Amino acid sequence: MSRSFVNPLVQNVPPSGIRRFFDIAGTMQDAISLGVGEPDFVTPYHIRNAAMDSILDGETQYTPNKGLPSLLEAISVYLKERFSASYDPEKEIMVTVGASEAIDLALRTCIQPGDDVLVPDPGYVSYAPNVSFVGGHAVSVVTKAEDQFRMTEEGLENAVTRNTKALILPYPNNPTGAVMGKEDLEMVARFAEKHDLLVISDEIYGELIYEGELLSFAAIPGMKERTILINGFSKAFAMTGWRLGYACAPREILSQMNKIHQYTIMCASRQAQVAGRQALVRGLENNFEDVTIMRESYNRRRRVMLDAFRKMGLDCFEPKGAFYCFPSVKNTGLSSEEFCSRLLQQHKVVCVPGTAFGDSGAGHIRCCYATDMNRMLEAFERMKAFLNTL
Repeated sequence: MSRSFVNPLVQNVPPSGIRRFFDIAGTMQDAISLGVGEPDFVTPYHIRNAAMDSILDGETQYTPNKGLPSLLEAISVYLKERFSASYDPEKEIMVTVGASEAIDLALRTCIQPGDDVLVPDPGYVSYAPNVSFVGGHAVSVVTKAEDQFRMTEEGLENAVTRNTKALILPYPNNPTGAVMGKEDLEMVARFAEKHDLLVISDEIYGELIYEGELLSFAAIPGMKERTILINGFSKAFAMTGWRLGYACAPREILSQMNKIHQYTIMCASRQAQVAGRQALVRGLENNFEDVTIMRESYNRRRRVMLDAFRKMGLDCFEPKGAFYCFPSVKNTGLSSEEFCSRLLQQHKVVCVPGTAFGDSGAGHIRCCYATDMNRMLEAFERMKAFLNTL
């Protein structure tokens, strides 16, 4: 061919730094993965049953673009009762295909070529690429272990530019497990007002906090009008495969997000939406018993993993949310890439190098404790054996 037909904005983005390790592990027998960021629970039965009943009742049609009105109403009530965030279900909430679509819609709606977007580093692997896909520039906000990987005012001020238009605020955080408390969020609110920024608050792990209160950035006074709240059902309700999320935003922003959604997606799966409504309605009735059981299980495993790493001699700050530990491997003399590659090849344990989540992840690895306890303990024995060879 005389020319390339691939958009350079896509071609110049490298593939995910996570997938390579999973692909290698897929060729091995008896490999143990501490890398997959998804609950090891099956979606609770009453949620699955609601979807099955919907199918048997012949509910196989499209839903309204923004989602089933009954689900939008349930989301509105849930956010108000759990997070003190108030949204009009008719004009300020839309259902998406996972929180990932909601993030993509937010960026495509609000970011223009040349705009800068502040992204935490380390941070989830998709943020910077999605900014690049719309022609924006992802600017790293460095976070450090000594600050418990929280964003600081100094870090934000060092990163902001005259072209900065938005800040992505994902807490509890993947990959670090860091949590931003109320005072931290109020600091971010002052920063956003000072620089007149949009805040894209990714709260997908909002239910998975082990100390302190449930918080939403949109509930901080004065922030709702400059916030796009992103959430979903994958993590808290063990519904990753259902691909169900939602976005909440001021109506003038949400209407434009929905326009893109109409032309590209149409609507999320009806059965996923029925299941999501069941998760929220039953949860509101029984104080989210299913979520509590899963969170308590993660908390037990969090403590086991944290203790294991410290006994191995790997420094690890205590994560207060999500389901990840982010230990340092600097004292091994290996880079995070070398550590993960050799651990996988020699002892068949999958971890993710911290550099997959940004330059500030160098010298760290991400390990997920949403893993069967016995398999996790076996992984620790293999890791100890590996460390003994270094």
